[in-house]
This record gives sequence, structure tokens and C-alpha cells, in this order.
Amino acid sequence: MMQENIFLKIVERKLPANIVYEDDRCLAFHDINPQAPVHLLIIPKKVIPTHADITEADKELLGHLHWVAAQLAKQLGLDAGYRLVLNCKEQAGQSVPHLHFHLLGGRRMHWPPG
Repeated sequence: MMQENIFLKIVERKLPANIVYEDDRCLAFHDINPQAPVHLLIIPKKVIPTHADITEADKELLGHLHWVAAQLAKQLGLDAGYRLVLNCKEQAGQSVPHLHFHLLGGRRMHWPPG
């Protein structure tokens, strides 16, 4: 049984989202609390709770998520650069138990991120 979470509800269209990309494997939509002028979330439709839960069977899916992120960055004109963030578990800042990338851009990023 799949673990219910807000992102799965968006995939299933039980909750609305400003979706900018969708295919049979993933979905990308605007973050409701953006941390940069461009802040998208890229999620697999398959529920993988955290990065620590990926398996060898997920290798192609993870590569696809990276490809989608690069394509969206190009489409959004993030030629000066962008940041792709993946938080793993609560201590790292993951608040939804569904693997997701944050695509951030449109402003200068600082290091360390915090």
C-alpha cells in the first residue's frame, strides 16, 4: 500500500498544483512557498519516501528526474545557473515523505546553503 502524502495527492489530482511538466514517470510543479524566483518541485509518480530508500530498480527513474530538471532549467531561461536540491530525511529538511528535487534559480545562490 502506498503511503499517503501531499505529493501523491497532487499526482492523483486530489489536490491542486501549478503543474508545469508531466509524463508517465514524474510531475513538476511550482512550490507553494518559493525560496527563489524560480522554485519547482520535481517528483516521481512512484512513491519513494526518501533518497535513502532508492533501489537499483530506481536508477533509470532518478536519471530521468535529472534530465527533466535540466530541460526545465533550459525552458525557464536559467542559463546563468540553478541549484538542484534533494533533502533526505527530517534532519536534512525533508518535510514530505516522497522523494523530490527542488529546482531553484533566478537569483544568486549562497554557500553553504544552511
